[in-house]
Amino acid sequence: MGGPSAEREVSLSSGRECAAALREAGYTVVEVDAGPDLCQRLTEIAPDTVFNALHGRWGEDGCVQGLLEWMGLPYTHSGVLASALAMDKQKSKAAYMAEGLPVVESHLAARDDVCGAHVMDPPYVVKPNNEGSSVGVYLVNEAANAPPALSADMPEIVMVEAFVPGRELTVTVMGDRALTVTDILTDGWYDYDAKYKAGGSRHVVPAEIPAEISEACLDYALRAHEVLGCRGLSRTDFRWDEARGLEGLVLLETNTQPGMTPTSLSPEQAQVMGISFPELCRWMVEDASCNR
Repeated sequence: MGGPSAEREVSLSSGRECAAALREAGYTVVEVDAGPDLCQRLTEIAPDTVFNALHGRWGEDGCVQGLLEWMGLPYTHSGVLASALAMDKQKSKAAYMAEGLPVVESHLAARDDVCGAHVMDPPYVVKPNNEGSSVGVYLVNEAANAPPALSADMPEIVMVEAFVPGRELTVTVMGDRALTVTDILTDGWYDYDAKYKAGGSRHVVPAEIPAEISEACLDYALRAHEVLGCRGLSRTDFRWDEARGLEGLVLLETNTQPGMTPTSLSPEQAQVMGISFPELCRWMVEDASCNR
């Protein structure tokens, strides 16, 4: 939990909640704030299983997974390759396209080029290619005359993606089972604050959408999980332009380390399906392994 990424605070919250749930489920839990001494700490603790509650780079992109494989410690969530692939938005899109899943136009561009002129007709979105939780996301509106003024801490290469209007939908996959669809309602852009601040968004679960769209979301999420090689829990996000029906449904990205507080999207979906938060955490521990 914790770690050095831009999503450190989210990870600490997930870690604390999962630790409490696992203790309630009867496990002995040692909480570790992941730092440069992580290998030494794990050697000292010698855990039976590592519950990976890290989010963002290093914890979600295959790095810590590689360390755990090297140490021979069973761990939760996806393995090295799936984690690295899902974290790279453009490469994961290539995998989706190969599977025949619907995605929106995007490409990688130099940060300076994006700041200098429109590299795509507005409206479009600019975001890091390898961060989550809407960290560093810029929405360029259709009426924008000037290109976005990206902050200096944005990476040198960013993803530029055509903006898709409509509703924000998401589906959790638990092993080989897609759970349900959540409709995420916000007053504006679904950014970091909307995701994590109290009252930032409202969740309708199961989503009140046509059966055709719900079934497509479940199917696409499971296929995305499988084509990336994910294990354990994942969550796939969609945009749906309801005016276009099924053709308006596009897959945005797959998160291999979904938020894990009791009110986070994935645990909320599990609860609706009759799986309590401690039961979900227990399932994840029992599912843990090496060679993922």
